[in-house]
Amino acid sequence: MVKLRLKRFGKKQRAIYRIVAIDVRSRRQGRDLRKVGIYDPINKQTYLNVPAILYFLERGAQPTETVRDILKKSEVFKELL
Repeated sequence: MVKLRLKRFGKKQRAIYRIVAIDVRSRRQGRDLRKVGIYDPINKQTYLNVPAILYFLERGAQPTETVRDILKKSEVFKELL
């Protein structure tokens, strides 16, 4: 099963997160299937590869709660319908 989840990178006290499609059995910093976006909580910026996200969602990928909230704010789910 594939999930869309956050993967931390950046400096100490300056976290930035990649939104990745990753196998459920992999750990947080494990090998991802594809990078589909970036989320910067400090600057409140989000960069999304919407076609790639829709590709994984259509094939049954489950977003985590945090990623689901990010996708709702950017209205990705409206494009899925």
